[in-house]
Amino acid sequence: MMPRMKALVKTEAAPGLELKEVPMPEVGPNDVLIKIYKTAICGTDLHIWNWDAWAQQTIPVGMHVGHEFCGIIESVGSAVTEFSPGEIVSGEGHIVCGHCHNCRKGNFHLCPNTKGVGVNRPGCFAEYLSIPQSNVIRIKDLPMEIASILDPLGNATHTALSWDLVGEDVLITGAGLIGSMAAAVCKKAGAKSVTITDLSDYRLNLAKILGADRTVNVAKGDSIDAAKKDLGIEEGYGVCLEMSGAPACLKDIISHSSYGANISLLGIQPGGSGIDWNTFVWKGLKMKGIYGREMFGTWQKMSAMLHSGLDVSPIITHRLAYTDFKDGFEVMRTGNSGKVVLTWAD
Repeated sequence: MMPRMKALVKTEAAPGLELKEVPMPEVGPNDVLIKIYKTAICGTDLHIWNWDAWAQQTIPVGMHVGHEFCGIIESVGSAVTEFSPGEIVSGEGHIVCGHCHNCRKGNFHLCPNTKGVGVNRPGCFAEYLSIPQSNVIRIKDLPMEIASILDPLGNATHTALSWDLVGEDVLITGAGLIGSMAAAVCKKAGAKSVTITDLSDYRLNLAKILGADRTVNVAKGDSIDAAKKDLGIEEGYGVCLEMSGAPACLKDIISHSSYGANISLLGIQPGGSGIDWNTFVWKGLKMKGIYGREMFGTWQKMSAMLHSGLDVSPIITHRLAYTDFKDGFEVMRTGNSGKVVLTWAD
């Protein structure tokens, strides 16, 4: 009989996930089998749980999901030379083709044929995960729960470090978990000040703990103009990170950026959202779309920052056993949480 394991499965085309037994993953010659110890719930997982329009179009019913993890190598394929059983690892969740134009140029994060772990192929909310050895990230001297959130920290790092931050005033719109971690990255990288906006006092408080100098709750009438005055910013923000996907936030960035400012867009804008192109052109602004992490430069940069003192541990607010996954998703849905980490093995 084929060996089986426990996993969180999208069993039907409806909200929720179920803890079920599924077949153990196959391990090809170039694959690494990882015994999962820690996983983290992500915004993408919430979309899958809620079964929104994106999830309905993307997630195969019957597949187990999840893509943020840390574990220990159980076994390796016959052609694997870089890794051995017993090593602590995480992994890049974007599986690329290796032969398209961008892959051949080394721009793996821009591969149009990318398959996402836990999105297009079985995920890590399970006792075991198999991924190619090229996607495995060796973990040294980091707690497993921190290693389990390197994927979203990578998003924050890629978004922030796309620009020179030293001495810059930074505006972040959206104090979600990636936006809050971006505040920590910006300060570590030498930003003069970081202002972050949101609608939630809970999330803004987390951002403050992680290093934001000034928080702006736009739902309560606080203003970016007041933040600039408090921080002595006269000519606008030199670096702006849009993390919310809200058109009003992108409008705020265009309005409050300095001439020649650099803008990163991680948040996905809805169809039909507009931008004041006249102001954009007159100010000479530069804007870059951000997807995932640069493979594998972002991993090297965030690892170096973590080992030199970057502390993102406050972003983890809830720690649960994997059997309590429903509680984890429910607290994430309230918005009154940071990262929720699930333990699969001790």
